[in-house]
Amino acid sequence: MDRKKELKEQYKQMKPPMGIFMVRCKLDNKCLLEVTPNIKGKINSTRFQLANGSHRNRELQKAWRELGEDAFEFEVLENLEYDEDETKTDYKEDLALLEIIWQEKLAKEGMDFYKR
Repeated sequence: MDRKKELKEQYKQMKPPMGIFMVRCKLDNKCLLEVTPNIKGKINSTRFQLANGSHRNRELQKAWRELGEDAFEFEVLENLEYDEDETKTDYKEDLALLEIIWQEKLAKEGMDFYKR
């Protein structure tokens, strides 16, 4: 197999970190939770959308525009491990459960959430 095909195959086998992160306003402790099968990619996408005024969450977008990027932080809350069973490829239910767990945990700590 030539080097290009080998690299392409290695890329297909890569498993990006998946899990949950939050975008939190440091001024009012309000946050948006995001679960994703690719944390790094989703954080980059979210940051890009907010910077360009195209994020789907209007309330967060408005706060970002008014307060500026420096008023917010991105924090990975938990990484979800891949199953040892290589045949499992759908982690939607696991991610949804992870989101519920973190919503409850943060709500108990007094965190407020941006409306969806």
